[in-house]
Amino acid sequence: MQQDIIKFVEASELPSEIANFKVHAFTEKQSEKDHLAITLGDIKLTDSVLTRIHSQCITGESFFSLRCDCRFQLTESLNQIAKKELGVIFYLQQEGRGIGLSNKIRAYNLQDKGLDTVEANHQLGFEEDERSYETVSEMINFLGIKKIDLMTNNPKKIDALKSFGVIINQRVPLSTNTNKYNQKYISTKIKKLGHLL
Repeated sequence: MQQDIIKFVEASELPSEIANFKVHAFTEKQSEKDHLAITLGDIKLTDSVLTRIHSQCITGESFFSLRCDCRFQLTESLNQIAKKELGVIFYLQQEGRGIGLSNKIRAYNLQDKGLDTVEANHQLGFEEDERSYETVSEMINFLGIKKIDLMTNNPKKIDALKSFGVIINQRVPLSTNTNKYNQKYISTKIKKLGHLL
C-alpha cells in the first residue's frame, strides 16, 4: 500500500437494519478526505467480490432528495451484498461527482434555471466528472481483494478503475429509481455520460 496516497485509520462493527457490516476508515493524505470500505463476509477468501464504488450524496442520502438516484442505488447495493452475504461498498467523500457540496448546490441552482447536470458543471468551471478512483485501488489492495464484480451503470468508472490496475471480473447492472424530479438527471447520465440504464 502506498502510504503517501491513503492511510488506514481503524475498523469496527457496523450493525444495520440490512446486515451486520464491518466498516473500515481511510484518510486520503493530500486532501484529508475520509473514505469508507463497508464489508460483509470474508472478502479475502473470495475470488471475485461483489463491489459498489459509491460517492457520498448528502442531499439524497441524508435529506432524501428526489433530484438523483444515489440513495436508491446505495440501498440496492447494500441489499444485494446482504443477500449474497459477501461484498464491499467503497463510500467515497466525492460529493457532486467530486465538485463538493457547496458547488453541488450552486449546480442545482443552475439546473433550476434549465441547465442539465453536465452544463451546470461546465458553467461553474468543472469537468462533467471530477472524481478520481486511485484511492479505491489502494483500499482494494489493503483489503486483499483480488478481483471485483462491479455494481455500476457507468462504463467510465470501469475504465478509470482498470487504469489503476483494478481487475474487474464483470459488471453487475443496477436498477434506478425514476421520478418527475430526476428524469432529466437520469436522461443526461444516459445521453451525455454514457450510463447503461
